[in-house]
Parts: sequence; C-alpha cells; structure tokens
Amino acid sequence: MHDRAPARESQPAMPAAKPHLRLVPPAPSRPTLEQRLQTTLARLQAEARPEQLAGMARFGLTGSSRLGLAVPTLRGLGKQLGTDHELGLALWDSGIPDAQILASLLVDPERLTAGEMDGWARGMQAWDVCDQACLNAFRRTPLAWGRIEAWAVAEPEFVKRAAFSLLAVLAVHGKFYSDEAFSEHFPRIEAAAADPRNFVKKSVSWALRQIGKRNPVLRARALYVAQGLRERPEPSARWIGADAWRELNSDRKNPPTA
Repeated sequence: MHDRAPARESQPAMPAAKPHLRLVPPAPSRPTLEQRLQTTLARLQAEARPEQLAGMARFGLTGSSRLGLAVPTLRGLGKQLGTDHELGLALWDSGIPDAQILASLLVDPERLTAGEMDGWARGMQAWDVCDQACLNAFRRTPLAWGRIEAWAVAEPEFVKRAAFSLLAVLAVHGKFYSDEAFSEHFPRIEAAAADPRNFVKKSVSWALRQIGKRNPVLRARALYVAQGLRERPEPSARWIGADAWRELNSDRKNPPTA
C-alpha cells in the first residue's frame, strides 16, 4: 500500500494589497478680488514713468493719477493676467487712466452691459482711454451699434468721441458687416461734424475715413459726404470734409480689399 502524500496545510488568505494613496495637496484658493486688485495696482505703480507725463500731456494724454505707462506695457500685462472680468471692472473704477486701459483688455466683452458701457464712456478722461476701450472691448460686444446711436447725440466730449471712435474701429475690424450698416451712420457723421471740440471732430473724421476705406462703394459714398462737409459754414465740418477728402483720394492708389 502506497503511502499517501501528506496533506497540505491550508494557508490563510493574504489580504489584498491596498492601493498606494498619494496625498494631493489642496489646490490653492484664488486670491480675492480685492487682493487681485491691489496686486495689479502695485504692478502698475512699479512700471510708472512720471518723467513721461509732461510730454504725454502735450498730446492730450491726460487724466488725474496717470502713471505714464506705454500701451505695449499694458498689453503685455493684459496677456499675463488673462480675462478677469471682475478685476477689469474694479480697475476701471480706480479712475487711473492706465488702469482703465488695462481694464479694457481684461473684461469679457460679452458680459458688459449697456449701463456699464455708458458708465465707462462718462468716466473717460482722455482720448487714448476712449479709443482703447473701443478697440479692446466695446467693438466686441453685441451692444456696440446701439451705443453708437446713443452716444452720437450725447453732450459730454468723450462720450460723443466714443461713438465715432467705436464706429471707426468697427469699420476697420468688423469685416462681416454690410455696407448698409455703415451707410446708416453717415447722417450721424454729418450731424456731429458741427461740433467744434477737438477730440470730437477728430473722431468724426476718423470714422468717415475708415468707412470710406472699406471698399470702393463706401469710398464713393464717404467722398460724397466729405464734399458736402467741405461746403458747410461750420469750420469743424469743413475741416472734417477736407481731411477725409484728402485721405480717401490719396488712398485710390491702394484700393481696399475688404
């Protein structure tokens, strides 16, 4: 009789290995709006160029508390910070022209309300703040055309300038708007041409010239308006008409492609 193999002792089951747990540190909380505002204002102060203020003032770049920053510096800071709508609104409310230009680079244009746009227009202290707000923010909103209509008949100088600066930048950057969308504003240009204030008449001329540069059809219409302005009794209207007439005729050598 063969000997049986000894029975194997049953081994206790090994517990399943527990997965290795990594302790992930909690994500740092985002600084509060007040912290972001104070940090950004400190960065602007660090870049201040007070020695440039007198020269800038000679070109109309004025405004209380201006720091003297160059627009490329502000654009660089805007790229670093990225879109931050609440911070942009807070920077605008600071009243510092440099901070207001930065604000126009940070806000989300789709979130701007008509009331906020009106408030910005009323708070403008200089033409560069006006034009940068139009270029960076206002032209990107679906409310742009309505604000042109409202501001074109307003009395404050920079509110009225904002109407025609916005029209000018839309003429340059609004590639998909129809000729009629711009032609509808010629009567507003003709009405505002009587305003003798320097920053208004320059923006009216800018709008007329940029509309005329879009294509040959609009150039012909703009030249017709310019000729009419040249014959008006108001000095500002004659200046606008002559300015647009000269530039649009000189541009015939380089016809627009839009």
